[in-house]
Amino acid sequence: MASFSIEDFVGNGPLKELLPKLLDEGWDDVPTLKVMNSEDMDDIGMTRQQKDAIEIRSYLHDRALMQYGDQLEASGKGLPELLSLSNVELSSQFGMKRGHIARFMDRTSACAADPLPESYTLPARRRNNLPSRNNTINRSELLPVNSKKLQSMTRTSGRNTTGPDFSLEQSMASFKIKDGYMFKGIVAAMPAEPRACGCVQPPPIVENVAPYSSIENVSVQKLTPEYKIGMKRLIKTKTPPMKASELWREKPAILVCIRRPGCIMCRAEAHQLYSKKPIFDALGVQLFAVIHEHIEAEVKDFWPRYWGGVVLFDRGQEFFKALGGGKLLKDKFLSGFLLNPRAIANYKRAKAIGAENNFKGEGEIKGGLFIVGKGKSGIAYQFIERNFGDWAPLAEIIDICTHIQVVCF
Repeated sequence: MASFSIEDFVGNGPLKELLPKLLDEGWDDVPTLKVMNSEDMDDIGMTRQQKDAIEIRSYLHDRALMQYGDQLEASGKGLPELLSLSNVELSSQFGMKRGHIARFMDRTSACAADPLPESYTLPARRRNNLPSRNNTINRSELLPVNSKKLQSMTRTSGRNTTGPDFSLEQSMASFKIKDGYMFKGIVAAMPAEPRACGCVQPPPIVENVAPYSSIENVSVQKLTPEYKIGMKRLIKTKTPPMKASELWREKPAILVCIRRPGCIMCRAEAHQLYSKKPIFDALGVQLFAVIHEHIEAEVKDFWPRYWGGVVLFDRGQEFFKALGGGKLLKDKFLSGFLLNPRAIANYKRAKAIGAENNFKGEGEIKGGLFIVGKGKSGIAYQFIERNFGDWAPLAEIIDICTHIQVVCF
């Protein structure tokens, strides 16, 4: 899985000399850099070789093949010409492995487990549209925890959910749009499948969104900043704890609660979410990762390779308790993973997109995701990791954030 370190992304070729200019112009993180269009490139005076390098490296980053970036750039060929080479030529000229060749030549899909539909484009700022890569849709159905509210959210982009086919606007009818009111919120989770032929029952999950008061005063500590070019890898001086509500005082926020930074499925979830950072930037929504256990070596491995945003330490595990209605949601490795076919499928999904794994730290506390409106407007969306490795579909997250933008701005 490709790193979000921009120094790793640009490599040692023609893009390296552009780093100071990219920083000055605001192209200072990998997801944003990858959505540059030809007009943006002309604005900062890119040479033909540099334009080719951006195209090649964006393509390789999507397919977790960045190890070939310097070699392919040095060939002097553009991406179309490289894609026209035979398997033998790719192997002999660049030392590309057979499996990597297949991934490189597959133009229809990238290493994205939860891509977005074609209808999603980046709102205009300096960039026009999202690149066409990653545009195929493969949406997983959600099961409603809170009845029709969630059924109404899942639109007909992929497989239809059971129940009525409500529009997104109808599903958001429970939101209050006047200043001073609070979102009622939506609770979501993936289905619970039988374990061990039905002999083992999955732990129950809450049906109601957590009260805003359960997260408003949570004490968190910032462990990393948002990654930018040339930034130190970690905050060396410990930052003082802060109230969580300060995070979303001015802007809405997504808080993804990471079960364990070394977990292959947690890393894949974080990578997929952060890769869509330009969309959330355009919507005015911040991204935060929350961990409940601080192991410095694990944070270093996690940031910025899998997550380039701010990492927060929730010492009291209060966000994780809020996901469980006031108590931690836990599951055992045997019953929650080895005997759970959906968890096994989640593991294979993460493995397929190139994430790595270790077994350091507490891994039984379930995570999830919150979308919180700015100020005191409340929790708009709460996703619960019912099975190990479940994550909220990106299209659902963006739907909610788009509505929050309308409400809050």
